[in-house]
Amino acid sequence: MRHLWAPWRMAYLTADKTDGCFLCDKLAERADEANLIVYRGEHSFIALNLYPYNNGHLMIVPNRHVPSVESLAPEELLDLMLMVNLGLAALRNSMSPGGFNIGVNLGKAAGAGIEAHVHVHVVPRWHGDTNFMPVLSDTRVIPEGLGDTRRRIAESVETILADRQRKVGR
Repeated sequence: MRHLWAPWRMAYLTADKTDGCFLCDKLAERADEANLIVYRGEHSFIALNLYPYNNGHLMIVPNRHVPSVESLAPEELLDLMLMVNLGLAALRNSMSPGGFNIGVNLGKAAGAGIEAHVHVHVVPRWHGDTNFMPVLSDTRVIPEGLGDTRRRIAESVETILADRQRKVGR
């Protein structure tokens, strides 16, 4: 038998579980690096998924706790989609993926793991990123630590926003 070594998972396995919404908790804690928050906007934030499908898997989350995009005010919905675009640009700049999967799972029947707080998944994809591991052992291989990925994407976001500010200032 072969073993897959993933020591970073122990912190999750032994952590106290919250009764509330962990997305709201992350937002309130103001511990962005520890909570894998990449960027905070006016109405939404970008965070890495703790259980990514691929390296760089982002979640774009409205600040307000609502179950569906239908519940968002127009300015919240606009901010959410602008954050999706910012996340795409940051992933392109920092990781050079060949494509993306973008999706929202509404309701348990649609695969929502968190039904009460809607969020958008942005999953970077590369040719050949699906290999034998998920098929043979129901295991995904993520080649970089989440903290390193978060730093790389956060730096890319800062660069993008600084470039936008410079262009506006011209």
